[in-house]
Amino acid sequence: MKALWRWLFLVLLAGLLLQLFFVVRIAAMLVIDPQSTAFERSEAWRLLTEKGELRWRQQWVPYSAISNHLKRAVIASEDDGFVNHDGVDWDALEKAWQKNALAEQRLAKAQEQAAKAQARSASKNPAHAAATPPKPVKAPKVIGGSTITQQLAKNLLLSGERTLLRKGQEFALTLLLEAMLDKQRILEIYLNNVEWGDGVFGAEAAAQHYFRKPAAQLSSYEAARLAVMLPRPKYFEKLPNSSYVAGRARVIANRLDNAELP
Repeated sequence: MKALWRWLFLVLLAGLLLQLFFVVRIAAMLVIDPQSTAFERSEAWRLLTEKGELRWRQQWVPYSAISNHLKRAVIASEDDGFVNHDGVDWDALEKAWQKNALAEQRLAKAQEQAAKAQARSASKNPAHAAATPPKPVKAPKVIGGSTITQQLAKNLLLSGERTLLRKGQEFALTLLLEAMLDKQRILEIYLNNVEWGDGVFGAEAAAQHYFRKPAAQLSSYEAARLAVMLPRPKYFEKLPNSSYVAGRARVIANRLDNAELP
């Protein structure tokens, strides 16, 4: 029994020390620009192991050297309530849960219909049905409700695994970031570390990579195009002439005046 209590104490102590480490790391970000994030380190390792080389583009620039168009575009596209919420947009989170629940219901219904169709086919022509595998039902797209602060908490200090424990840690770190840093600093760190392509991180690297100009000189449409890429940067990097990106960018560009900056 003593061994069990000792083990529980050590686990609790390790958890407390980890939280203290996170507090110190975030406090240091008040004056020190983070040189890398957990996600960046995992991506660097992936590139090295998969491609045998590290082609990496990233350059930290201060908040004032990033176009206001890009700041507004990212807020409009990713988190339009950024300046007003406490790190978690509960309304957006509730809507995301509702949409995902409906998507799961549609998937279950589609799977049920596919199973019935397969059964009918088997009853009419057993040999053909046995030789023909059932048509897979496309899984629904999971819609997230993460704010800019939540995305920063996840990418900055956590792994990419999807567990309840990691999600709880993300929530705690989000509240810590909001309590210890102001909104402008949160947005500055986010824009300098967010992924914009394979080995492309931060606003300056993205502006140079896609438009051959500094982040400070991005136009409203260029900024909107970059903002649209954020949910799937590696995918959209391979589709420079995507009609979806162009159309969505025009929508975001028209909404820039409504995006409030910190």
